[in-house]
Amino acid sequence: MSDRPETRLARWPSVLPFLIGAAALDYAAWWVVEKSDHPINIWMAVLALVAVGGAAWVSVMPFLTDAANATKLEELEKLQSTANQIQNLEKIATQVTIATAQWQNVQEHNTKAIDAAKQVSDEMTQEALRFGEFMKKANDSEKATLRLEVEKLKRAETDWLQVLVRVLDHVYALHRAGKHSGQQNLIDQLAHFQNACRDAARRIGLVAFAPAAGDGFEPGQHQTADGRKDIPEDAKIFETVATGYTFQGQMLRPALVMLEAPKAPLPVVAPETDAVAEQ
Repeated sequence: MSDRPETRLARWPSVLPFLIGAAALDYAAWWVVEKSDHPINIWMAVLALVAVGGAAWVSVMPFLTDAANATKLEELEKLQSTANQIQNLEKIATQVTIATAQWQNVQEHNTKAIDAAKQVSDEMTQEALRFGEFMKKANDSEKATLRLEVEKLKRAETDWLQVLVRVLDHVYALHRAGKHSGQQNLIDQLAHFQNACRDAARRIGLVAFAPAAGDGFEPGQHQTADGRKDIPEDAKIFETVATGYTFQGQMLRPALVMLEAPKAPLPVVAPETDAVAEQ
């Protein structure tokens, strides 16, 4: 690329006349404003503005000319670069021809590789299908086995839970019989034995509960031994026949209770009006 010629902005002596002219116009505008009567009339103001505008245009004109010249020089350089690139098109065309031939060879090899990869892919797809079928059968068999084991565990859990509840019921019946016997030593021993059994059952989530005598009847946690349904809201518990149980926070069986007999109403005593009248 050739070097650019020196622009006008680099030759300040050529720019100096424009700057002197701009300064003269600015001085003329100042002189008009200074020598005119105040307030300045419209014509003097217009003349001063024209002088200032002319000074601005004269001071900017060399820079605009220099910018236009620089733009033209840049366009010429681009045209020269384009011409040089056009001259190299033959070399590029030759290289493109060689590359096309090489690309054809590469394409042939790629075609063979694609065919081989397709064959391998088909074999892998078939193998994946066979493996999927095998895994599905194995999964179904494993699920069936696990389902059977879970059912066995549930049945075993139900069986030992029923056995444990029956044992605790017998322990409570034994403790209840001891309380009715009136022997304090026997009552204490049976109470300790019952507490030990309940603590052991509580470790696996089975909790026994028994309402005390005089507590209010709660339909969700209590049930009468005779299966009564019409129970008043103020009913009180007289005695617990069988304890209730919760297993891992869920109600397993409500407590069986006996209710207190309703109290008979007091007889109404009539006022002794006759005796008072006789007195």
